[in-house]
Amino acid sequence: MQMLFQWEMSRKEPRKLAEQFWKGAAAADLTESFANELFEGAAKQIKELDELIEQHSEWKSERIPAIDRAILRLAIYELRANTAQRRTVFDEALELAKKYSGEDSTRYLNGILHAVGKTVKKS
Repeated sequence: MQMLFQWEMSRKEPRKLAEQFWKGAAAADLTESFANELFEGAAKQIKELDELIEQHSEWKSERIPAIDRAILRLAIYELRANTAQRRTVFDEALELAKKYSGEDSTRYLNGILHAVGKTVKKS
């Protein structure tokens, strides 16, 4: 999520941003690899992810706060890529919202994720 947020602010090439990100962050090799996979996959599908967000939101994606947009993009990418059970994806996204955004955002993101989740094959 942090890399997606940074990418939105800078629009650097995803691989270069990931390399730069990991110079200042520590993680196990598997964690780093999985995080890079999620980030690069979501970055490649931004247009489709934003279209899904807009279909299930009353706002254009640009009006949604950048941190909330990054959380939604990551979670929807994970749902579509079937990287984890949907309940896990929802829970992780809402925990990120609680930590980095606000209570209103948590409810808003929950609604969008559940609506999008209905259109994505269940895991």
